[in-house]
Amino acid sequence: MSVALIIVAAGFALAIGLGLYARLGREMGLEQWTVGGRGFGTTLVFLLMAGEIYTTFTFLGGSGIAYGKGGPAYYILCYLTLAYVTSYWLLPPVWRYAKQNGLYTQPDFFARKYRSPALGMLVALVGIVALVPYLVLQFKGLGIIVSTASYGAISSTAAVWIGAAALTVYVVVSGVHGSAWTAVIKDTSILFVVVFLGIYLPVHYYGGYGGLFQAIEAAKPGFLALPDRGQSPTWFTTTVLLTALGGYMWPHTFASLYTAREPGAFRRNAVILPIYQLINLFVFVIGFTAVMQVPGLTGPDVDLSLFKLALATFPPWVIGLIGATGVLTALVPGSMILIARVTLVANNLVRPLRPGMDDAATARLCKILVPVLALVCVGFTLSGGDTIVQLLLMGYNFVTQLFPCFIASLMRRNPLDRRAAMAGIVAGVATVAATVLSGFSLSSLSALGPLQDVNVGIVALMVNLVVTLAVAQLMRVGATAAQAAE
Repeated sequence: MSVALIIVAAGFALAIGLGLYARLGREMGLEQWTVGGRGFGTTLVFLLMAGEIYTTFTFLGGSGIAYGKGGPAYYILCYLTLAYVTSYWLLPPVWRYAKQNGLYTQPDFFARKYRSPALGMLVALVGIVALVPYLVLQFKGLGIIVSTASYGAISSTAAVWIGAAALTVYVVVSGVHGSAWTAVIKDTSILFVVVFLGIYLPVHYYGGYGGLFQAIEAAKPGFLALPDRGQSPTWFTTTVLLTALGGYMWPHTFASLYTAREPGAFRRNAVILPIYQLINLFVFVIGFTAVMQVPGLTGPDVDLSLFKLALATFPPWVIGLIGATGVLTALVPGSMILIARVTLVANNLVRPLRPGMDDAATARLCKILVPVLALVCVGFTLSGGDTIVQLLLMGYNFVTQLFPCFIASLMRRNPLDRRAAMAGIVAGVATVAATVLSGFSLSSLSALGPLQDVNVGIVALMVNLVVTLAVAQLMRVGATAAQAAE
């Protein structure tokens, strides 16, 4: 057994051990299991939210898009920063409302705000669908990391199965407490590894950042800029807008807000997290360095760029440390996603259909569903071929459709009722689904000119808004007519 494989195995053992340790001394009822008893302080909330955001997408997808696309990778810096800035105002009122009403999930918020269990079930369905590509992203990244770091001793398929088993064990036992404890080690590790690689590799191969960028520009002129077509400035702008609006619309991210002890934690984190974003710059530099050193990667293989470069540069023990860190970047967000998915099914699909179901029964059902839903995502992982960035953007197209009725619900006088909210969500999600299933892309419509590069998720969001406002207006006209008739 190689030293790299031993270190990667230690990463798995550490994650499982921390997850199990977090269970000690606690009764894992629904509130403890899903939202940590609403008792996490600023540091744990920061680590939990960073743990959800800085995932295998950051570790592999960020370097992969930098390697494969160049300049368009910078959208990641923009959208997360905008999401953090808006969270300063958006998240505290969500926390207060959830605390007052004892909410557990994102659909609980929508159902209570609009007084509509049906809307809650619709939001749950959207979340369940959107979380499939996000969890597949984590499993896919885990397979790449373990297979590469073990020098092929463990196949990517075997790594996915091992990861699913590890997730199932500590999610069932410890819930969100396990995720929070593991996030402490994960965030420390990824910060050290990514910063080290982002500084060492350009210096090692090019003498510094200046040499790196000069070499890329000489070999691939314009690679570090946005192209005129495809991932053009139009694509960049609309993608940043889509993902910034959807940043906190993910069910697992939304539910993590409920874990905080007090709302000030979100405002403190809104100041810190944009600085933490700088970690992505080092990830991009790793991808740019790989462009010249490990050429020829295409399609989904671009996600291998970080590890291909590391394998060509470092001894096995360093590869093992990088691999162990990568394992944690998959397991922490993977556990949060799994908790969110099973809670959506148990609490927001099954429970409304069984009025006598209490918190204890819901918690038991959640734990039963963990291995079932993990198996479903393993199946999608082993049959899929998209890159990590494509998988993430697909999920964003779905969850951002919740934003219009979310922002309306925070207004002093909500201009929407449940029918307008539901109609808009259905219209937006149906537009996304139709384009995904048909393979349609605006890029095929050359007559649109620059607009052909608009992100399809924004098109779906515009359809959503038009339908929402139209139905809201119809409801107001109908109500006015009814009053006049009386």
